[in-house]
Order: sequence, then structure tokens, then C-alpha cells
Amino acid sequence: MANRETLEEFYQHKFNWLPDNLKQDIGHFNVFRIEDTLSPGATPIHYARRDFYKISLIRGRTVYHYADKSIEADGTALMFFNPNVPYTYESLQNERAGYFCIFKESFFTESLRTNINELPMFALGSKPAYMLNKTQDKHVSAIFKKMLEEINSDYKYKYDLLRNYVTEMIHYALKMQPSEMLYQHTDANARITAIFTELLERQFPIETPHQRFTLRSARDFADKLAVHVNHLNRAIRETTGKTTTDHIAERLLGEAKALLKHTNWNIAEISYSLGFEEPAHFNNFFKKHTSSTPSSYRVV
Repeated sequence: MANRETLEEFYQHKFNWLPDNLKQDIGHFNVFRIEDTLSPGATPIHYARRDFYKISLIRGRTVYHYADKSIEADGTALMFFNPNVPYTYESLQNERAGYFCIFKESFFTESLRTNINELPMFALGSKPAYMLNKTQDKHVSAIFKKMLEEINSDYKYKYDLLRNYVTEMIHYALKMQPSEMLYQHTDANARITAIFTELLERQFPIETPHQRFTLRSARDFADKLAVHVNHLNRAIRETTGKTTTDHIAERLLGEAKALLKHTNWNIAEISYSLGFEEPAHFNNFFKKHTSSTPSSYRVV
């Protein structure tokens, strides 16, 4: 799948410029009117993960492709996107209007009492769409308007105030039920495979003996994605021709070889870091896939 889009790439793609404070402002926050970000001949938004969070209020007929699902919105939708899930959207009409804000996780690190990824709208497997009626649209739009006014002010504590506005919007959404207007897209298998691959890759590289590979089975990944394990297995097999277990084993084997060749960790430490309860289990796994023991592979 495509690489993760960075903040720098976002600004270059949308505006062909970079904010002066992009590197200094670790938590980075910004807010926009959608109308101000549209330009003739702009490149369509590609299906990818971003390295920042995004909250959008968009009006009109739109289809959002999010993880392994698509969300069709006709009206006003409040959408929450997180860095762990790839997404794109396509407008079904020429005119688009609304607002969106972007921010890094550290923007909230000190203020939220919970991890932002544990909030229902940002959790893996969540339903991130909230359909708004006219009253709700007016309320959320007013929050965005206050953000736009504040971001351009000289107020010393404006980022504290902006953080409060985003928190208010999150809590406003939490009081609503997310949209159930979900349907399986024709390429849903490819999308769920992409999410599985991202989850698998995010566990690597193993950098210390105390780090541990924890998602080790198809069921582990299915639970994380909030899908049935049979659905996950079928999607991955149809997309790649390999089983979920094959993909996990191949990636685990590759990391095992790297640790054996490029670290001085003992076999027990490598075994533990890769999620094996006993070194003997690691030995059996390695020999099954390479016809060699970890120790003999290391000295070759």
C-alpha cells in the first residue's frame, strides 16, 4: 500500500508551502475551511495512512473509504480519522463545503485523561462517521469557526483554547451514535489486507530484548480489527493467495533472522521478544521454516 502521508506532504500537496512552525511545534495543530483547500486540477486524495489525526465536517454526497469499509454520507457528516487506519474519500457532487482540523497525538498528550486511541471514534475497528442534523451541524460549525478565529489570533494561550474546542467536539460526538450507513466495498478484501499488514509491520523492528511481539495469531488480528477471524482469513487469502498464518510466520522469521545476525542477544532473549513462551518453541519454529536451528544459522 502507499506510504504514510506526512504533515509536510499534506501541506505541499494542498498548498505548496510549509508552515514556519511545523518543525518546532511538536503537537502541531491547524484548522481549515474545505472551500479554501480546493484547487482546480488537484490530485485526488489517495488511499493511505497519515501521520496525524484529522476531524472533518463535510457537507454533500460523499463516500469515505476507511479501513475495510466504505461510508456513504448524504448530508453533513462529522468524521474522525486516525493515523493507524488508511482512508480516502470521493465526492459525489462538484461542490464541497465544511471544515477540518489536523493535529499530532502530542497535541493532546498532557491534557486527555485517556489515550486518544482509546476514544471510540479513534479506536481500531471503530465506526468513525457521525451524521449531523441541521441543529448539530450548526453547533459543530460554530466550534470550527471559533477555531479558525483563534488560530489567527495573537492570544498567548490560544493552543490551550484550541485544544478545549477539539475536546468539546469530541465529547459532543461521543453523545451521539456513530452512523450505521456502512456497506462492504467491492475491494474491501484489499483494504482489510492493508490494515492487517500495517498492524503486523507496526510491531517491528524489535529493538530491545524487553520489547515483545504480541499479535501472533489470526485471531489476535481479527480481535484488533473487530472482524470475525474467518472474514479476515478469507480476505487475506483472496487478496494475496497466502493465509494469515503464512504472513505472520514469514514476517516473524524475517525478524528472527535479523536478530540472530545483527544482535548479540542470546537465543532465550530473542525467543521471548518474538513472543515464544519457551526457547524450544522458537527452535522448532525456526527449524520448521529453515531446516536449521537458530544457533547454527547465527554462526553461518
